[in-house]
Amino acid sequence: MTDSAARAVKRVRELRSTALLAGSRTGTRHPLVAVAMAAPLAVLLAVACGGWHAVVVQASSVAGLMGR
Repeated sequence: MTDSAARAVKRVRELRSTALLAGSRTGTRHPLVAVAMAAPLAVLLAVACGGWHAVVVQASSVAGLMGR
């Protein structure tokens, strides 16, 4: 049991040091920034796969759920 705990602590330390060296930031993104990042890719995939009808159906169902 103590061996697995020691390995877990070592792994966490390695992940933290790698994150510090990579310069990654902690915290969360603003939701609008996340949408601005994801929306162009979603549109590109919808155009490439010809899925406009599916996108419209999903969006209308989500809008219906939010309108309750």
